[in-house]
Amino acid sequence: MPTHPVPADEPNEPHKARAMAESFGADAARYDRTRPRYPDALIERIAAAAPGPDVLDVGCGTGIAARALQAAGCTVLGVDVDPRMADFARERGVTVEVAPFEIWDARGRTFDAVVAGQTWHWVDPVAGAAKAAEVLRPGGRLALFWNTTRPGPELAEAFSAAYMRALPDAPRNPWSRSVIDAYGTIFGTVSGAIRDTGAFGEPEEWRVDWERHRTRDAWLEEIRTSGEAGQHTPEQLARLLEGMGAAVDAVGGAFTMPYTTVAVTAARQARQSV
Repeated sequence: MPTHPVPADEPNEPHKARAMAESFGADAARYDRTRPRYPDALIERIAAAAPGPDVLDVGCGTGIAARALQAAGCTVLGVDVDPRMADFARERGVTVEVAPFEIWDARGRTFDAVVAGQTWHWVDPVAGAAKAAEVLRPGGRLALFWNTTRPGPELAEAFSAAYMRALPDAPRNPWSRSVIDAYGTIFGTVSGAIRDTGAFGEPEEWRVDWERHRTRDAWLEEIRTSGEAGQHTPEQLARLLEGMGAAVDAVGGAFTMPYTTVAVTAARQARQSV
């Protein structure tokens, strides 16, 4: 499932929720097996919009986006904060360096594209945009993208009710509103930080709608990979999975989840001579 943006001390600063941001490597194999991929149309558009094949994948995780970009003809270097995720990606053919992107040492290297799939909300938006501008070649493409779910009203209501029953004291219910609406503030923050660098053209959004069939068991596995799942007690998680499973059973044991994948993207302008 897409990682829902989760506030830390400030409502629009999920990058400060470090325990959650660094929890995904607890079961890297499950994460890679169950997380949704990204639509080919978006991957191909990013590759075509870059002036060359050299791509830096920020927060590359297990290499889901990196492998798709490799298949599209790109040469990809990943950067990730979690050595467990990095090891998994390396075993599958992705070169990865371990560091937070904001302080990662590029050692003078530059790239035709900087991308981040489902991870940029864990990066400081101001420092991240500045770093991306630093390592992109003129004309290079910054593309930050997220999968957002769009369950139908009946299923969304059932998921919301299951969440409330399992976690009545939770500070928020991630299914109480559409995921794309929840990400809206993040898209705005990211675009604003890109503009503020003065190094990019006007940010735009690329959107691709697609669907994914999920069985009950596959959906419960996917729920286990969310950032929030790693913060629940075993008892809370068991209640949540039971309720979510019952919701899927009620619609026949499987469902089709509509997705909208949204990319916030901009081109690096030529560097100004001083």
